Amino acid sequence: MADDLRNAERGLRTRGYLDPQVVRGFSFWTTSVCILVAVAASLLAIWEFTGTDILWRTVATCAVIGGGTIAFSWINALFGSPEE
Repeated sequence: MADDLRNAERGLRTRGYLDPQVVRGFSFWTTSVCILVAVAASLLAIWEFTGTDILWRTVATCAVIGGGTIAFSWINALFGSPEE
């Protein structure tokens, strides 16, 4: 975060193939929604409104989607070209 501020002060773009702020925001919201869905599915399974099979499929799906967005954010920063 501090590096972003320093780069903005110097007029440099932050590193990333896509805009890092947009990617970071997308990754944050997608991961947050996945966590909320997984928690809701877990609560439903605890109270026996759904079966455990649905719980594990939902949690696994959320983990894959959340992990994928975090990986995409990291790869965007890794393969972006710095502009000075």
